[in-house]
Amino acid sequence: MIVLSSVTKKFRHKTAVDHIQLKTKEGEIIGFLGPNGAGKTTTMRLLLGYLKPTEGTVAIDRLNPTTDRIDVLKKVGYLPENNPLYGEMKVDEYLRFICEVKKVSYDEIDDVADDVNLADVLNTKIEELSRGYKQRVGLAAALIGNPQLLILDEPTSGLDPLEQDKIRSLIKKMSKKKTIIFSTHILSEVEDIANRLVIINRGKIVYDNAAPRGRGAVEKLFKKLVK
Repeated sequence: MIVLSSVTKKFRHKTAVDHIQLKTKEGEIIGFLGPNGAGKTTTMRLLLGYLKPTEGTVAIDRLNPTTDRIDVLKKVGYLPENNPLYGEMKVDEYLRFICEVKKVSYDEIDDVADDVNLADVLNTKIEELSRGYKQRVGLAAALIGNPQLLILDEPTSGLDPLEQDKIRSLIKKMSKKKTIIFSTHILSEVEDIANRLVIINRGKIVYDNAAPRGRGAVEKLFKKLVK
């Protein structure tokens, strides 16, 4: 699905991403970890075509995110850390708007709403929802168009423990037919839901393998590799 080949991204004299290699396949839930400034956000923006690599190649299902951007975005659902929602809209109105942007049928809304447990608030204004429900609206918007790849940036940030568990359960559910990459600062979250762990530090991937199991295993590995 994703192939990053010796990808480097420089901003003047700063190298944000340094010759990284990454390949993914369907059904993987990849926890993407790294300290602030490590290159996580830059990597995600490269995958989405917001940035063009200085060196190397990025491919999503054999397409180039910068030159084939429209076609790539049809295959990718994205939930940014700061979920951009229109509070004055009802949930149903917002999802209809997303359908229009993505040029897909409104018929998808009911199925997506069921997938993320939004059916009971479709006629509610977004500004009246809890933060957890707002995250669900963001996930629903990302799922419109049935993308093959989901990129989730801090999907449980700021949620209470109960809502975190609900969002994690939704991510597991969605992974059955999709590839999912999620970034997080909650290391235990990777142990809970990821089957693969990628750690980036100072622009380089320092770990890419199965997510370690056992309480505190990810934290121990992270501290060992990120100094």
